[in-house]
Amino acid sequence: MSEPNSPGESQCGAPRFFVGCEDDESEVQEDSMRTDMDLYEDDEDTPPERQIVVGICCMMKKSKSKPMTQILERLCRFEYITVVIFPEDTILNEPVDKWPLCDCLISFHSKGFPLDKAVSYATLRSPLLINDLNMQYYIQDRREVYRILQEEGIELPRYAVLNRDPDKPEECNLVEGEDHVEVNGEIFQKPFVEKPVCAEDHNVYIYYPTTAGGGSQRLFRKIGSRSSVYSPESSVRKTGSYIYEEFMPTDGTDVKVYTVGPDYAHAEARKSPALDGKVERDSEGKEVRYPVMLSAMEKLVARKVCLAFKQTVCGFDLLRANGHSYVCDVNGFSFVKNSMKYYDDCAKILGNIVMRELAPQFQIPWSIPTEAEDIPIVPTTSGTMMELRSVIAVIRHGDRTPKQKMKMEVRNPMFFDLFEKYEGYKTGKLKLKRPKQLQEVLDITRQLLIELGQRNDCEIEEKKSKLEQLKTVLEMYGHFSGINRKVQLTYLPHGQPKTSSEDEDTRKEGQSLLLVLKWGGELTPAGRVQAEELGRAFRCMYPGGQGDYAGFPGCGLLRLHSTYRHDLKIYASDEGRVQMTAASFAKGLLALEGELTPILVQMVKSANMNGLLDSDSDSLSSCQHRVKARLHEILQRDREFNDEDYDRLAPTCAASLLNSMKMVKNPVATCDQVYTLIQSLTSQIRTRMEDPKSADLQLYHSETLELMLQRWSKLERDFRMKNGRYDISKIPDIYDCVKYDVIHNATLGLRDTQELFRLSRALADIVIPQEYGINRDEKLDIAYAYCLPLVRKIQLDLQRTHGDEFVHKLHPLYSRGIMSPGRHVRTRLYFTSESHVHSLLSIFRYGGLLDEEKDQQWKRAMDYLNEVSELNYMTQIVIMLYEDNNKDISSEERFHVELHFSPGVKGVDEDEHAPHGFGFRPASAEVMRQNGQKKEERGSLEDLSRDETDRAVPVSEPITIQRRSPLIRNHKTGSMEVLSESTSSKAGSYRLFSISRQSPEMKQSGLGSQCAGLFSTTVLGGSSSAPNLQDYARAHRKKYSTASLSYKDEQSRRDEARRVERGKKQGAVIEQKRREQVRKTEKGKKHDSVVELGKREVAKKSEKSDRDKTEESEQSRKDETKKSEKKEKSEESEKDKTEESEQSIKDEAKKSEKSEKDKTEESGEATK
Repeated sequence: MSEPNSPGESQCGAPRFFVGCEDDESEVQEDSMRTDMDLYEDDEDTPPERQIVVGICCMMKKSKSKPMTQILERLCRFEYITVVIFPEDTILNEPVDKWPLCDCLISFHSKGFPLDKAVSYATLRSPLLINDLNMQYYIQDRREVYRILQEEGIELPRYAVLNRDPDKPEECNLVEGEDHVEVNGEIFQKPFVEKPVCAEDHNVYIYYPTTAGGGSQRLFRKIGSRSSVYSPESSVRKTGSYIYEEFMPTDGTDVKVYTVGPDYAHAEARKSPALDGKVERDSEGKEVRYPVMLSAMEKLVARKVCLAFKQTVCGFDLLRANGHSYVCDVNGFSFVKNSMKYYDDCAKILGNIVMRELAPQFQIPWSIPTEAEDIPIVPTTSGTMMELRSVIAVIRHGDRTPKQKMKMEVRNPMFFDLFEKYEGYKTGKLKLKRPKQLQEVLDITRQLLIELGQRNDCEIEEKKSKLEQLKTVLEMYGHFSGINRKVQLTYLPHGQPKTSSEDEDTRKEGQSLLLVLKWGGELTPAGRVQAEELGRAFRCMYPGGQGDYAGFPGCGLLRLHSTYRHDLKIYASDEGRVQMTAASFAKGLLALEGELTPILVQMVKSANMNGLLDSDSDSLSSCQHRVKARLHEILQRDREFNDEDYDRLAPTCAASLLNSMKMVKNPVATCDQVYTLIQSLTSQIRTRMEDPKSADLQLYHSETLELMLQRWSKLERDFRMKNGRYDISKIPDIYDCVKYDVIHNATLGLRDTQELFRLSRALADIVIPQEYGINRDEKLDIAYAYCLPLVRKIQLDLQRTHGDEFVHKLHPLYSRGIMSPGRHVRTRLYFTSESHVHSLLSIFRYGGLLDEEKDQQWKRAMDYLNEVSELNYMTQIVIMLYEDNNKDISSEERFHVELHFSPGVKGVDEDEHAPHGFGFRPASAEVMRQNGQKKEERGSLEDLSRDETDRAVPVSEPITIQRRSPLIRNHKTGSMEVLSESTSSKAGSYRLFSISRQSPEMKQSGLGSQCAGLFSTTVLGGSSSAPNLQDYARAHRKKYSTASLSYKDEQSRRDEARRVERGKKQGAVIEQKRREQVRKTEKGKKHDSVVELGKREVAKKSEKSDRDKTEESEQSRKDETKKSEKKEKSEESEKDKTEESEQSIKDEAKKSEKSEKDKTEESGEATK
């Protein structure tokens, strides 16, 4: 064990980080220690504490690696921990009795490391071992690893060991066939795996059957961007001992699991090296890792591996195949790379283990802090203390490029052949998104254009222009991707029906296909930032959301997730922008790092199979057809809206709709203005294109002036039809385009864009919400058609909170060390488009959920919804379910449901009609604020936003995102807190209202003071910097005991509790002595302060005298200035009077002159 003068004792305030020294260096070290002791003498309040020295004994390549450095820096932030790194030269060349002293040893084997010497050192000094050293001998032998795994009941691939040992000839029976091998009587058909028994040998071979071409894939440690190569050799190796095992089909990914103690695991997947040997790397050159969520069984496996091999920090490999998870390798001590959250977690857990084991025996007054998420009861918005059980959210996608669409009726046999090829006749509809399918459509289009090249028929020419556009769009970007383009074909047995936008003579009889081409609508960099930041903010609704740890918001959710108590599933529709929004949100929610594609692949489930989040907007219900026809009819009248129009168009009397109608007045006249402004805009763009300076001008998201002109020219053509009437269905597209340009392309300085934005928004605020039904019955009818499957799924999510809970959490026997193993939060996130959000809101508003007349709280919520004019990007509807376990299961007070809503990011120009929402905040925070207990923010979203913007997009692409906390505290009304919006008009701020249904009885728990502010929605910075664990430990040092965090059996926990109590008593004695010393010091200071006070009084008097003199001279100077100003004013007054008199004289002269002129003209008239 270390002596009292160990190097770690020399520092307390700053992190202690040493490299162990030799004898000739000890003198320098003693000098530095004396310097620090002098500092302590100056500060009587903080006497030196006994330090626990953690020794790092490993090869320098490992101790200096980035993960180790990051974790050790955080470990040093524990107040009583000092880290000493053993020099590699000392480890290799010095006897163990000359190695640095330590109380706790972190040591592990790697190539060239003398494990025998490390075992001898541990025997000599008896430090606390984080990773057992003797078990590391077993980890180096794959045979022993498999034996231990088998004894623990952990699933392994079927295997056999071939020992080429002369002393054991019975274990060396190998029979090789063409497509199989027989090892000691066990037959393995190809493909099978051949592994050397030595774990340090990474030359693993996979042999393929002749039906697949034969040969073998040879795996090795990564060299550059290669991890394996293919070889035509099909025969197994004839020298050396090997393990032969069944090949597991894993869909091309391996899962790597990293434990820190038995109750924490981080998992990520990577591309399997056996797949093609090419290492996937991201834009920074790092290997792509996919975040993974472990199943309940896999979590138990992680615990078993950690305990069986006695390795606190341990990595192992999982193969997911055939519905099972198999452990195929245990690597021992290993860290996650490039994950700040993991570094924070690992340092915290290791620090807690060290302090729990060693603090009592060194009489250090320390106890493990209880984290916010380990408090089993949390406050609701109304202040009652209940357990959060379920969070369900429906969220619209983020900011996107303008959606564009083109419809055309096609009758060519080639299109019908394509329709039949992909089985379109089964449902009458076909969606083509794959590159091969889009290429076939492009080939047909090119062929038709060649055939139509020489014909001049008018109808053909019109069709030709549509085909040209189809060809141009499909050839964009130079490659196909289902994320940004798709073609839909719908079978029309009697041809295209007549609509209000077509002339009757253009309709043809006979079967046809309606081809709908969609492009654009991609998620922008701004949309990614919006989704990621909302994900971060979303954490704040979970227990521990205030982020007491590392200035990192929502740590409660992250700890729930990492310690297996969070059941999360993310669903998204099949639209690219929606899926990328879901991936960005998940990245922010779970503090993931890296590219979005791996997150999307592993964590976002596509919900397009059952119509859960997708809707075919081109096959509208009969009700929606009727609604659109009536809407178009009302808006085609060239007169101002009258009372009849208000009754027909706004029967629900929504305030936002009435305001828009008042602004529009005459819909046709407004459409005329919009059309004129579009013409002006296209003219300006053409002029700008002719300017040589604008030749290489790049707009937002790599758009060019030519592409911008194409989308506006198309709208100009389509908006005004041949008969002079306007196509009302184009209004949302016009608003979409102008909003995009006002937000992202404002630097172009195009004239009248703001006016076009204002008028098109007013029209869109009428058209868009009313397309989903004009009266209540229509709104419900259309809403059911859109989102009935989603509503049923949400209902099941709420009902299943209890039913399948056992699937997603640890068995209580395996939950020791987690203070609240029963805490289990179920989260379901549904990302979709605007249509589903409109429909779901209609169901909540008009589905008879509550009665506005009898419930004032619900009425306030409905009034708020009536004022919302637009469901902007990132609009969210959130349902939160709480449970009070103290109430009877049949009681209505047992459960509490909250319904939250936000209309998303703020608009470009929020006007006076923008509603103020009721924000999400528990009543206990209000009590805290009234008591004056204000918590200082550790970071600001501004810092985070700036950092994210820099990483997400080039500097040339301006993004308007949230720059301040989205919610500002205001006052409390009834059982809800009312919060005002932030005054910022940036297009990234969020607005919220919350509606909660709670028990009439307001139940307060003794935990209220601890939980106050737990759900603070002030979004703090998402810094990944190291945690300030010293402050955290001091704040919680005397509040909680450590017994419930023990990993040992009952008896050892009792012994530990007794040791803790002894340590506390001894700590109390030390504390008492320290206080007495402080009191003595204070007495001496008081005497000195009397003398000092006298000196200060004299100094104050002289200072006051000087100040008075200065003020008098200043006052006299001001008086002189005022006199001179009065004099100047009088002179100016005289001057003004003179000028007025001169002016009056001039005016009189003009009047007389005019009078004479009039007389002359009158006389002239008389003469005539």
